[in-house]
Amino acid sequence: MVLLHIKRGESSLFLYETSIRSDISKLTFEIVTIFNGCLKVRRICAEMEELANYGCMLPPEMIGLTNEQIEELKLFDTWAETCTPSGGYNLTKDPVGRRNGRQPLPQMQTMLRKAISDALAMIDKKLVSENKTLLQKNIKEALDLLHGAVTIVYPMQLPPHDSIRNEFQNTEDLSGTQASLEVIEPVKAQLWFAGKQMLPDKKLADFIGNNEKCKVIVKLQKSGEGAPGREPVFTEEERKQMMLHAYRRQEEMKKLEQDEDDSYLNSSWSNNMSLKSQMHGIADVKFRMGK
Repeated sequence: MVLLHIKRGESSLFLYETSIRSDISKLTFEIVTIFNGCLKVRRICAEMEELANYGCMLPPEMIGLTNEQIEELKLFDTWAETCTPSGGYNLTKDPVGRRNGRQPLPQMQTMLRKAISDALAMIDKKLVSENKTLLQKNIKEALDLLHGAVTIVYPMQLPPHDSIRNEFQNTEDLSGTQASLEVIEPVKAQLWFAGKQMLPDKKLADFIGNNEKCKVIVKLQKSGEGAPGREPVFTEEERKQMMLHAYRRQEEMKKLEQDEDDSYLNSSWSNNMSLKSQMHGIADVKFRMGK
């Protein structure tokens, strides 16, 4: 099987195992699905951290308003009493006014954060250095883990306007957000290898050859972004080692230039006549000045 090292720009994403007989169109869809799945997991984890700190999300018409403004407009969170965390809550005001401030109890917070940590570990970019592949089933497992933790803490579910619930139901609206710029639609996804676009009507073997046991770098791009930058000749670690070697060499040369001590010339090992003296038996002859 071929091991594809998927990158986005200069950033490593994950490893994906496939066959040289794979269609590029199908391969592109599978890779972009995993990519978007990782983004979804990270978005949910970020919102779950806020959930653990400040409770459920407020209705859209109440977000960002002060208590005085809410009272003046006579707005009311009809879901606050229904969607309460299991075991009770502590009141902790959300400084940005997005959530209702009904913070879950410490043990429930711990459960949410444990699920966040485990889910992020499943899609961590460090898996690349560990030579572990990432599959769609791994994304599903991470989502199921997060959904299970939220269900335990909120058995009555989250409000229908909460972004976490929308993410789990695949009804999230990312328009106007930074997250919308990160997501790549499958129809706009492109794969590039060695500076060339991998055309969707070709096979993987048409670009990397017929060697099933190889590892290649493939870059994921969005149509219209153009060709990605080529891979550097040296890795970051190799570049650091070369710079360190050059610096050490430079320091050695500076020391040699500053060292003008020639006392070593008085040493026996520096005498170019020492061998001749030994042959004539006068190597250890010493002279003493007398009266």
